[in-house]
Amino acid sequence: MLSILCLGVLFASTGCNGDLAAPVKIDVYYETLCPDSKHFLLTQLKPTYHKLKDILEITLIPYGKATEKKEANGSYTFTCQHGINECYGNVIQACAIKHINDFDVYSQFIFCMEEVISTVGPEKAARNCSATKSLPIDDILTCATGNEGMRLQHDSAIQQGSLNPKINWVPWVVINNIHTDRIKEESAKNLLGLVCETYQGTQPAACNN
Repeated sequence: MLSILCLGVLFASTGCNGDLAAPVKIDVYYETLCPDSKHFLLTQLKPTYHKLKDILEITLIPYGKATEKKEANGSYTFTCQHGINECYGNVIQACAIKHINDFDVYSQFIFCMEEVISTVGPEKAARNCSATKSLPIDDILTCATGNEGMRLQHDSAIQQGSLNPKINWVPWVVINNIHTDRIKEESAKNLLGLVCETYQGTQPAACNN
């Protein structure tokens, strides 16, 4: 019986058969009012997803360098690097992810928010960006101001706390469950190229342009 050994690159998708390769998995830990996060989301992630969505599996975690404190009553309070508006923006986007549950839709909502949040604030940005898309904005804001949003942020804190190496920069980009200095540097300037390099299937046309 002939055995065939499939050798992969450091952070390869799975599969010897390129046609059956798994999508490239990208996890992004970010902050809603962080300039570097905004730049990455709008200039790297947004166009890369638009061109390569069929080979991508993306998870967004709006938390970043926030910290949490457990109160005597069992609830949690959060402190964010860029202040209370960032905490509110983070939880609004976490609630949008939960309540919309469709990356195509909630990513556009998040990209829209990032374009205006620093000038109009998180709630107005959320309302403006949901106005023409029939999104459940009332449910999202109820979530963001209640226990559901608190629990979502706590879940993000736990998820982020399990990272190895530990986060020391935002946006913190993890590709196929791996973060390296090279991933950090390349994702900030050429995420599309990094995804094309990582993907082990037949290269999409966008990778050859």
